[in-house]
Amino acid sequence: MYAWVWRVASVLGENGPNNAAEVRQQLGGLLGAMVRHGVLLGTLAGAAAHFVRVSRSYWPGLFSCYEVAGLPRTNNDLEQFFGSHRYHERRASGRKGSSPCLVLRGQARLLAAAATRRREFSVVELAQVDRSRCEELRRQLAHFSHRGYGTRLLALA
Repeated sequence: MYAWVWRVASVLGENGPNNAAEVRQQLGGLLGAMVRHGVLLGTLAGAAAHFVRVSRSYWPGLFSCYEVAGLPRTNNDLEQFFGSHRYHERRASGRKGSSPCLVLRGQARLLAAAATRRREFSVVELAQVDRSRCEELRRQLAHFSHRGYGTRLLALA
């Protein structure tokens, strides 16, 4: 069982293939082998069946990181991004918790934070923003804040 898990880790890891079709084929073969030979595992047969079932349930979205350039392979990269954003927001605002604005204006804030991490934007680039899209986003944010969604979402968090 452990040898199979290590093999799966090597296929999905940094040293594995960088091609979605190749990763899909290798992982499919390993899961098939686990199904065929799982009965030989004795008490670990249930663990192997569970591993295969969970892997198959994630199958449709499992290979997106190989198909979309720049998409992180693991949740760790995403966790680091959101944790870093939370840290900088707390540092700038002096708050211990997240700002209530993050619920209402998070869409714009997180996109801006992600974009500025990739590269710096010049004044000329920022001046070329589509003002109609900015106004539409402002209308959406105003709609949500006037209807009290922010306080309801914060109460659920």
